[in-house]
Order: sequence, then structure tokens, then C-alpha cells
Amino acid sequence: MSTEAGKTRGDRAERQAQRYLSARGLLTVKQNYRCKMGEIDLIMRDGDTLVFVEVRFRDNPDYGTAAETVTPRKQQKIIRAAKYYLQSEGLTEKVSCRFDVLAMDRASGDGIDGQTEAAVKTQWLQDAFSAYG
Repeated sequence: MSTEAGKTRGDRAERQAQRYLSARGLLTVKQNYRCKMGEIDLIMRDGDTLVFVEVRFRDNPDYGTAAETVTPRKQQKIIRAAKYYLQSEGLTEKVSCRFDVLAMDRASGDGIDGQTEAAVKTQWLQDAFSAYG
């Protein structure tokens, strides 16, 4: 798959993830936040909690599930970017935070690439990892 096709697929997965979480009451703060420390797919608010969401889509289960691709190294990159975001927004002492993963695995031949959202198995892992762990 070309890099451009992968980015397009990733963008669709992030839009689907945002709809999924919005339907469950979360409010979008930022999408595709990028800084010198890394990137965060979605920053959302769940009540008084700021939620940093990593969106993962897995096309092929032969190499593990989408959730399994959020390695400790990837977690550390997200945590560094989140700390940078909090500091740049002046929120370091003022807000409670958590790190969620929205994992989507292809359940059949369609999904993400335009056909059917039902063809994707979605798993929302709230508080999937911690900045203190």
C-alpha cells in the first residue's frame, strides 16, 4: 500500500473514531495535534477530563490486533506530546487527563475504505495506559 493510501485510510479511521466517541458523549478539542514531541490523533473532553486518544486501524490480523500495536514506545511518544500540549496550553495543573486507545480491526472484507463501518470491530480502551506507569 502506498504511503498516500495509508494516510487516506488513517484519516478515515480517525474520522470514524471521532464519530464513535462523539456519539458516546465526548467533545472534540483538537484533531491531529502535532508538535516537536510527536502527535496525538484526537484530543477530546469527557466531562472534566481531557482525553488523549490514539486511533489504530488494523487491516490484517496476521500481525496482531490494532490494540497490540500501541507499544510502550508508542505510549511514551504520546505521553511526551500530551505533556507538551498541556504545557503549551497552560493546563499542567488545571485538568485531569487520561489516555485512551480506539482500536479498529477489520472484521470482514469491507470497512474503513469506504464501504461499511459495521465491517470494523471497534474496541474503546479507556485509560489504556498512564503517564505515571
